[in-house]
Amino acid sequence: MSTPSPAADGGDTPPPPDAPPARRFEPDLRSMTRITLRPIASPMPLGFFTIALASVMTGCLQLGVFDEAARAAVAFTVLPAFVLQLLVSVLAFGARDVIAATLMAVFAGSWLPYALVMLSGAPDGPQVLGVFNLALLCFGALMTAVTRPKRALWFVLAASLPRWAATGLAGITGAEWLTRTSGALGLLVALVAMYTAFALMLEDMRGEQVLPIGRSGPAHLAVEGDLSVQLRNLERQAGVRRTL
Repeated sequence: MSTPSPAADGGDTPPPPDAPPARRFEPDLRSMTRITLRPIASPMPLGFFTIALASVMTGCLQLGVFDEAARAAVAFTVLPAFVLQLLVSVLAFGARDVIAATLMAVFAGSWLPYALVMLSGAPDGPQVLGVFNLALLCFGALMTAVTRPKRALWFVLAASLPRWAATGLAGITGAEWLTRTSGALGLLVALVAMYTAFALMLEDMRGEQVLPIGRSGPAHLAVEGDLSVQLRNLERQAGVRRTL
């Protein structure tokens, strides 16, 4: 009497030893996926206050309030602005605000070369910083096109554009009146940045807008909209999607 084979009973025939592994189909994991968001305090007031303080120091030097011998001292006071604004940029990236993070990182990158060139006393330093500021002017002109809904950033950036232009031309040409103009514009940038920082701090403390900032479009919805607005298209944002 013969014994029936496993195939005859509907059983599975074991694969040969050299056969490739069978393909496995994973279950759909979308229903089990959770995306965790970590609220943080807004770093933007710190970034704007840093812009204001550094602009006051550099503006006073350009206006002649400080003697030329104080260039190194001013450079030392501006150098911490690089660290503080770099920190603001990192926190802004973590808060998923690429525009604010990029702008603060570029501001941080502008303070570092200024401080190092001033400390080194390089003979061609003003000309190099002049070209550098004109490059910043080109960057700022492009950024104004995307920061308009974020009026706080836009106003600070708009006030910085003429200063970068005056500083760049003053460094290249050596014209004293352009240097003075850049110093006066630096104080204007400081006033705008100080107001913006103060308005954002009041808004954060009271949970509502106290001083007008002028948000519009997506920036307005981000503050006034409900949670569903905040989480819209979250699966397509950087850090969640597979590639940047």
